Amino acid sequence: MSIFLDEKTPVIVQGYTGRIGSFHAQEMIDYGTNVVGGVTPGKGGVHHLERPVFNTVKDAVRATAAEASVVFVPPPFAADAIMEAADAGIRFCVCVTDGIPAQDMMRVKRYMRRYRRDERMTLTGPNCAGTISPGKAMMGIMPGHIYRQGNVGLIGRSGTLGYEAASQMKAMEIGISTSVGIGGDPINGSAFRDHLERFEQDPDTHLVVMIGEIGGPQEAEAAAYVRDHMTKPVLAYIAGLTAPRGRTMGHAGAIVTSAGESAAEKVEILRAAGVGIVPRPSAFGSAVAEALAGL
Repeated sequence: MSIFLDEKTPVIVQGYTGRIGSFHAQEMIDYGTNVVGGVTPGKGGVHHLERPVFNTVKDAVRATAAEASVVFVPPPFAADAIMEAADAGIRFCVCVTDGIPAQDMMRVKRYMRRYRRDERMTLTGPNCAGTISPGKAMMGIMPGHIYRQGNVGLIGRSGTLGYEAASQMKAMEIGISTSVGIGGDPINGSAFRDHLERFEQDPDTHLVVMIGEIGGPQEAEAAAYVRDHMTKPVLAYIAGLTAPRGRTMGHAGAIVTSAGESAAEKVEILRAAGVGIVPRPSAFGSAVAEALAGL
């Protein structure tokens, strides 16, 4: 079971005919993702990568019954693309775009609140690597060959650290059920807590790995959820132990502005909630193997 997508999930690509969208759409198709078409305003009616192009997401959903969308739209227009997907009935949206203004994402968050919780589109990103269910389907920009199918759920703010964890686990013959990139911006579509809940309910996920970093309250909120609701073991790595306060480090959201947002503070909060701590990036594989051996 995959928490968001499998080989049957009909996927569309927004920004389909652009250079970046075309490249990654082809990678997704080659991996086995059920890409049923794409959206580029003004180019509807033609075919690209042997699939139809539509002017709007509503047109695409009407013609293909698409349930998921991946956004490769430039920053000035990406927020509108996300809201268009929500309005068209898309259930799961991945926004890869980096550099979307924070005020635009505030508008997206407000817009999505008009829908009831059980009807609201799940958004990951922006500024994320995407989501992959190894051996089934992927939406985003991750290198599919480094992921092995298995029973470990992975949630990360950092795409490259997610790749590192997946690669180490594959080398130790440990597989992943679903890997979800939530993105490194200050305002994103969903948080660790949202996906921990899904992994807790997934019978094919036996253990969850979180990859966090300095800045924001997401890791503390996740710790509270793990303490109160998770029955499955959770491991976490927090990047930025040596980051100075007040300076943005890499991601736009990776900046310590208040108490509880430094890496050291987050590690203590997570440890107190019963989360196992991965001490350094090179220890992902060994830490997961040890935790799985104890199940």
